[in-house]
Amino acid sequence: MRIKFIPSYIYITVMASAMTLLFSCESNFKDIQRFNKVAFTPAGTAENINLKYTDSGRIKAILKSKLMYDFSNAKYPFTEFPVGVALTVYDSDNKENYVYSKYAVSHSKSGIIELKDSVRITTFDGKVLETEQLFYDQKQDWFFTEKYFKFRDRDGGYIEGPGVDFSKDFKIFNAQRNRGELNKIE
Repeated sequence: MRIKFIPSYIYITVMASAMTLLFSCESNFKDIQRFNKVAFTPAGTAENINLKYTDSGRIKAILKSKLMYDFSNAKYPFTEFPVGVALTVYDSDNKENYVYSKYAVSHSKSGIIELKDSVRITTFDGKVLETEQLFYDQKQDWFFTEKYFKFRDRDGGYIEGPGVDFSKDFKIFNAQRNRGELNKIE
């Protein structure tokens, strides 16, 4: 039996080539991983918006925000207002109601709007609701939260506690564990 010896210069050349190929594949692999990452960037951005929603020639709502991101390109599309919203909603008698929060996101598919950070609803007749987080179901015209809330009426009465859900006109108001004082019940 004969054993062949590979000359050392061939062995070194083959090993160097293999190592170069191996390291070059690792570099390419990292590049491929980077290219495969989906950049989560908005499809559109708007600054200083003043959007008027009309129906049958009548203004129903006015939305103002300093910044809006449109993520309609996401798997679950949404619109984000990272520096807050100020919304004026007109009822059927053209009376103004106000909604304010420092952050908001509207989910297109579910129809749920999330308001966060210093959420405040003020109605034309002096009712005020404050909380740190509030959801609005556009399909059901229904608000809800599990966070602590405080609701005040114009007569000085109040209700406060964790968690509440209510209709957009405040005619149906469900709170489980609350305390308060009502001066007048309508």
